[in-house]
Amino acid sequence: MTPIPSRALPDVAAGLCFLFILLVPFTAAGLAMINTGLGRSRNAAHMMMSSLCVIAVAAVVYFLIGFSWQGYSGRPGYAFTVSGKLWSWIAADPFFWRGLKMDGSADSLAALLGMLSVGLAAIIPLGSGADRWRLGASCASAALLAGWTFPLFAHWVWGGGWLAQLGVNYGLGQGFLDSGGAATIQVVGGLTALAVTWILGPRRGKYTPDRMPLAIPGHNGVFILCGCFLAWLGWIGLDSAGAILFTGVEAGRAVLIAANATLAAVCSLLAVALITRARFGKPDASLCANGWVGGLVSSSAGCAVIPPAAAMIVGLVAGVLVTFSVELLELHLTVDDPGGAISVHAVGGMWGLLAVAVFATGVPGENASGQWIAQMAGIATLLGFVLPMTYALHRLLNRISPMRVAREGERQGLDLHELGAGAYPDFMSHNDDLQR
Repeated sequence: MTPIPSRALPDVAAGLCFLFILLVPFTAAGLAMINTGLGRSRNAAHMMMSSLCVIAVAAVVYFLIGFSWQGYSGRPGYAFTVSGKLWSWIAADPFFWRGLKMDGSADSLAALLGMLSVGLAAIIPLGSGADRWRLGASCASAALLAGWTFPLFAHWVWGGGWLAQLGVNYGLGQGFLDSGGAATIQVVGGLTALAVTWILGPRRGKYTPDRMPLAIPGHNGVFILCGCFLAWLGWIGLDSAGAILFTGVEAGRAVLIAANATLAAVCSLLAVALITRARFGKPDASLCANGWVGGLVSSSAGCAVIPPAAAMIVGLVAGVLVTFSVELLELHLTVDDPGGAISVHAVGGMWGLLAVAVFATGVPGENASGQWIAQMAGIATLLGFVLPMTYALHRLLNRISPMRVAREGERQGLDLHELGAGAYPDFMSHNDDLQR
């Protein structure tokens, strides 16, 4: 076990970082509202309850064992040596946060941010599994994510692991850069959503016998759009805290981070609005909301190291990618993703990781060559290792206990089937009861 030198935080930076972390739950509230609004009315309470439950399970499991695998630079970890170069592959902290002083130090702030971040990652797949994913199965998925998948990859990126060491060991820029969690939170969550969606299959009535998709619109546009505002506020805190802790930028760069997140979000939304207006005659509110969040996702990786003009380009491209990715998945690949989580978080996040190599100008240090290879190595790891591992774990989980609700439960609605009460008891409308 060999520790990597830690990064100390001045008191002012630590205080600001703590305040930024306190904003992160707004992101969870925003994503939960968006997922709820995009689903059917008879599953609304179930979606909100699932959001709270996966956050609770993820927080407990992360406290018990997750941070032990993630760690932080300067804390103990397991490493191996190749050609005289040290590569850290997993942390070796005690369980239950033993020995971790919750005193505002950098590692205590990293543990707190990690506990909130893994909850965000666990919420993302709920949008893809909407209307058919059992509550217990989503909690089990959150436990897998918080206990293994998230902390392992987070160590490689945020805990001084081998992806972060690509710059030191091979001179590849500053190593794999992900200031605000575009890879660690968003892509990991989005790829989990893809694995879950593959296993669950499409919603009942979504596709005709010849595999043509039918529109199942979200039940509450106000929830969807209000969720965008909450996510925006929380994202600024998430990106700022992550950049201070994991990229080593000064606290004053939070101004740039807030500007970049905002510009990327608004430009992505405008791109989606223009595309849907041109194609369908009117802007699509649900897709615009996905575009807004997709812009926030794409800005996260390079939020502290790209100029505002580049953030606008990143957002515009994200809007285009989200719009056409949703169509590709639904129409051509028959992937039923009600919340658009795969397009928003996985596709948008990977574009944001590439954008770091294209637009980064404020990377700490002088050596910026090779950043392309470092970013591509991270993306290849996500697609070549994290996705297959996540799919295999969820396939095993599905064999132990089926993740999808029974057919009658899906028809009746998860609110009544699993919770015993509907979100809107005064009006219950099941307009697809007669569909096969």
